[in-house]
Amino acid sequence: MATLLLRLVGPMQSWGTTSRFGQRDTGKEPSKSGVIGLLAAALGFDREEWTDLEPLTYLSMGVRHDRPGVLKKDYQTAGCAATDTIIKANGTQEKGGGVVSTRFYLADAAFLVGIESEDRLLLKRIYNALRDPVWPLALGRKSYVPSEPVWIKDGLQELSLYEALKEWRWISSPRKWESPPEKLLISLESEDGSGVLRMDQLLSSFAERHFGSRFVRSEWVDFSQEVTDVSA
Repeated sequence: MATLLLRLVGPMQSWGTTSRFGQRDTGKEPSKSGVIGLLAAALGFDREEWTDLEPLTYLSMGVRHDRPGVLKKDYQTAGCAATDTIIKANGTQEKGGGVVSTRFYLADAAFLVGIESEDRLLLKRIYNALRDPVWPLALGRKSYVPSEPVWIKDGLQELSLYEALKEWRWISSPRKWESPPEKLLISLESEDGSGVLRMDQLLSSFAERHFGSRFVRSEWVDFSQEVTDVSA
């Protein structure tokens, strides 16, 4: 069993799982569907091709909250002036049909994400793709770009998901007012159905957008390392 680690750090991140119409939510940590989308972009997979995407859905995922971030709300409008014309999804135009949306996001967050699999060749392929991605990578929304590389040098570890997340260096960028925490929160997929229900298990291509359930359990782990991760 091997684990591949990813660094998800940026000024803005959004990992929505229940968004509808003008309300766009975000979870407190990266969603599995969102991470799969990021991996698919790195590999150059077509969002409509389920055959390529399906192997990624079998990866086990865990998240370490190195810097949880701050929940923020962005109020957006488009075409709300009386003279504005909106081009709708079906190609027709509508005057005065403004769109108002409320979009939540995490500001200044840093997550260490791990994906675990017995298929080391698949993890190696993903590892190489993250270093030289086919398409630009984003943290949930296309405009939310990483401020540090997602690829981590030596991030492919011969460890279990739990051990890799527990032992890796703190990835938060050093700041004069910050020091490594004594404890960090780790969230892992639950095999026995315990924990919190999440509806972010991808069941189809991103074009069809069918999602199933999975359970995630969280725990605090002791973390006494003082060395921080350096972006490569």
